[in-house]
Amino acid sequence: MNTDPPERLLGRLSIEAAAGGALSDTRVRLLEAIDRLGSINQAAREVPLSYKAAWDAIETLNNLSPEPLVLRVTGGRQGGGTLLTEYGRRMVAMYRALELETQAALQRAAARLAADGPADIEEFRRIMHRMAIKSSARNQFSGPVVALHDGGGVDYEVRLRIDAATEIVAVITKASAETLGLAIGKEVFALVKSSSVLLGTDPALRLSARNQLWGEVAAIHEGTVNDEVSLRLPSGKQLTAVVTHGSTAALGLTVGTPTCAIFKSSSVILATYD
Repeated sequence: MNTDPPERLLGRLSIEAAAGGALSDTRVRLLEAIDRLGSINQAAREVPLSYKAAWDAIETLNNLSPEPLVLRVTGGRQGGGTLLTEYGRRMVAMYRALELETQAALQRAAARLAADGPADIEEFRRIMHRMAIKSSARNQFSGPVVALHDGGGVDYEVRLRIDAATEIVAVITKASAETLGLAIGKEVFALVKSSSVLLGTDPALRLSARNQLWGEVAAIHEGTVNDEVSLRLPSGKQLTAVVTHGSTAALGLTVGTPTCAIFKSSSVILATYD
């Protein structure tokens, strides 16, 4: 008789909004460190993450949340810093409570799987690994569908509200709209590659691109050939574009410069989580 204890299943909890995953163990540890240290630079070193990866994670969390989880504070005797909001603290507390419940549930599942043999546990692991798919798109937003328009032929225009003042327009095929089960009010995930985003600073410039989102430059990360420019929208959500050094200089971009992010409706990829 086999009296060995059942093999442990260790899970990494990812809490999903209606349109996808947002909170994970690494991100929660980053939030906890920010709350304790008041500095994203110090928090990133503790996790550990690069400073850029830490800010990327914070941008994604703030973009996908109905309220900001993290705020950047400027000025004051301490010279500014990074602040975890009360909403952010509630999300961290909820994550940790659910994490304990999840691990207990996994151990009960491991005990049941062990009764049918170790092969079932390995098969379960393989399935979970295949399902752990992440997107490389730099810009990720979520929100409800507020308008659907049959453009005739094979196209469908979808309008998605990502905050109270901002909407994104996507054009997809009718077949894709049916596959996604799109309907007014349904939460949808919108992905936009940073290389698909153009930048402009002239309000009088007239363009055919459907998506023209004004904000101000929040950060510029210089590279060898290209720069990564992050814009902060009025709601606090952020959008990133990759442009050449020459473009950054020609536009006179610096932190705080009013700038428009421009991308075609065909550059927006939509996804849903059923």
